[in-house]
Amino acid sequence: MTDKENLVSKVLDLAGLVDYQSGTVVSRTIVNKKTGTVTLFAFDAGEALSEHAAPFDALVEIVDGEVEIKISGQPYKLKKGELIIMPANEPHGLKALTKFKMLLTMIKS
Repeated sequence: MTDKENLVSKVLDLAGLVDYQSGTVVSRTIVNKKTGTVTLFAFDAGEALSEHAAPFDALVEIVDGEVEIKISGQPYKLKKGELIIMPANEPHGLKALTKFKMLLTMIKS
């Protein structure tokens, strides 16, 4: 059975779709379409993504833990249950303050 077959039309425990791994970032693509993607990430504490920009708006929802996300140099601390929109073409990066999981939804336009 493929991941697609496992995920379609089923109730899932979002946080349980990826596990933490020491010293690394784990990801799992949930939706991959021409119009956008939905990806779940698990970051170990202290892991980071360096500043970069994307050509599309992105919605980040914190599923577990805490993170600092910088967008155009402005830091935002987010925790479980919170979300933020990262605008297209704006530089952004993040650092895991604790182990944390996020759901990244990117809408291509």
